[in-house]
Amino acid sequence: MSLLQNIRLVFQTPLALAAASRRSLHVTAACAKTQSGKYKITPKGDRPLTYEMANPPHLIAHRKAWNSWNTSNLEGEQRASQTMLEDEFVRRFMTGTWHGLVLSEVIIKRQHNHVRIAAIIRRGIPPRKMYFLIGYCEELLAYWLQCPVTLELQTTEDRKDVVFKYI
Repeated sequence: MSLLQNIRLVFQTPLALAAASRRSLHVTAACAKTQSGKYKITPKGDRPLTYEMANPPHLIAHRKAWNSWNTSNLEGEQRASQTMLEDEFVRRFMTGTWHGLVLSEVIIKRQHNHVRIAAIIRRGIPPRKMYFLIGYCEELLAYWLQCPVTLELQTTEDRKDVVFKYI
């Protein structure tokens, strides 16, 4: 039965009419509740947010940029889904290889046959190990993606240097 037929059956009895006057059906539009990409405000106001995290998703292209720069999502282009999976793999590989050191979001820029990966990392390891990890990541990603890969990493002393605001 449809919803209207069920409502008619409920309202046919006097007892149901009395109960219905106390209860009502509330319906809200789903589009009025935008929750994704927004962070809850903590009671103490101690959650650190970077600049990328502090701006809501509707401000992409106004105050913040995309995390993947490529042209495979244009009409008629090949590999749109494969590019998205590769980008997710690269992000997980980078955060796993540089465990606990990546302070910002990993930005992936694709230009022709070249992939550039940018991130801000913390200086928590000696420079020799850092250079090894850069070469390790570039070589493995170049082999897996079948194109040249360049890491563009910037380092900072402390985790607090990338905090934009606290909520």
